[in-house]
Amino acid sequence: MKKKSNRVWWVLAALAVILIVGLVAAKQAGLIGKPPMTEVDFAVAQRTDIVERVSASGRVQPEVEVKISPDVSGEIIAMYVKEGDPVKAGQLLCRIRPDNYESFSARAQATVNQSKAQLEQSKAGVLQAEARLIRTKADYERSRKLLADKVISQADFETVEANYNVAKQDIEAQKANVRAAQFSIQSAEASFRDAKENLRKTTIYSPVNGTVSKLNVEQGERVVGTSQMAGTEIMRLANLNNMEVRVNVNENDIVRVTLGDTADIEVDSYTTAGRKFKGIVTEVANTANGLTSAAGAASSADAVTEFEVKIKILNSSYTDLSAKLGGRGFPFKPGMTASVEIITDRRPAVLSVPIAAVTTRADSTQAQKDAPKADNNAASDQAAAAPKKAIREIVFVAEKGKAVQREVKTGISDFENIQIVSGLKPGDQVISGPFLMVSQKLKAGDLITKRDPNKKKE
Repeated sequence: MKKKSNRVWWVLAALAVILIVGLVAAKQAGLIGKPPMTEVDFAVAQRTDIVERVSASGRVQPEVEVKISPDVSGEIIAMYVKEGDPVKAGQLLCRIRPDNYESFSARAQATVNQSKAQLEQSKAGVLQAEARLIRTKADYERSRKLLADKVISQADFETVEANYNVAKQDIEAQKANVRAAQFSIQSAEASFRDAKENLRKTTIYSPVNGTVSKLNVEQGERVVGTSQMAGTEIMRLANLNNMEVRVNVNENDIVRVTLGDTADIEVDSYTTAGRKFKGIVTEVANTANGLTSAAGAASSADAVTEFEVKIKILNSSYTDLSAKLGGRGFPFKPGMTASVEIITDRRPAVLSVPIAAVTTRADSTQAQKDAPKADNNAASDQAAAAPKKAIREIVFVAEKGKAVQREVKTGISDFENIQIVSGLKPGDQVISGPFLMVSQKLKAGDLITKRDPNKKKE
């Protein structure tokens, strides 16, 4: 039994020695006791050209589009153009039935003639009143002498004197009738001009050169028109040689867009052909969409704030398409969908890194330093309110297998790279991914290793 017990002890001792030797060898080989490694992607800070862009989408529209609406109501009795027809300024477009307006004009003309006749009658009344005045004045002068000679009584003289005064007032009344007749003529002539103008408006002519881009009514339909507000839209005239793209740009990007910025335009109709067109910003809205009234501003408080931007499509970028059509049409039609990339800035050969390499971290130390000191009375309030942490832009640089945090100052960016104004130098190896690791998990001092490219694809 004693020999058997000794043998067990010798086996246990041998196993312990083997285990100790294995642990020592594994530690020397770095298999155990080594801190965990973080797999990351690397990129090199280098000089590249950066083009800053603002992307937006919208629709193609003519630069100038005129909506034709009637000023008078009635039935369309003649339509002289079709949709797509070219028109010249002054060309006859359509006619509205003029019967009622012709009768209104004739009635107004008759009223003018009647007013003129009344004027002549009033003038004749003035002449008659003047003749009566002459006669009554002579009677008055004669009666005054007879009264002085006591040939007539005082009562007879007063009767003659009253007739004389009435004759003088009658002249003033007749002259007032003349002035009233003159004003009546002016009113009648104004009504006559209005009636003639309404009659003229039953014939509609083109105010501009262009193309009938939209025709809303046909011959025989009725239209409504007033002089105070827009009536039925009959058609639209547009110059399809000069087109623009109207897009809505987010308020965060609109501050970077200025007049004269160039743009790359993709029209969906030509996407399969791989065509891109050039454009230039011609108008930037000063007021956000939907904020033209107080009610609109209140209803849009929680909506996305966007501003309309107009980009002219340069004719030089599609001359081949125009030549191919040969005057049988236009490359762009109103309402086509388009997307634009407005070039807001260019920086050649600037130090840059991938956008994913730049992230932010809160600097609570700096926030504590910048926080105002509280007095004794406000100590409790100060303790209750946590200090706001300052936000810094940083990148992680690979140095001797570790992640080193560096604060940087950035400039413009494109879809891939971002400019580094300060904090890095060309050739620095930065950590550019994975995104979640760089933006949240990675810390200064972490051990890093290059990620397997196969994992990168997953």
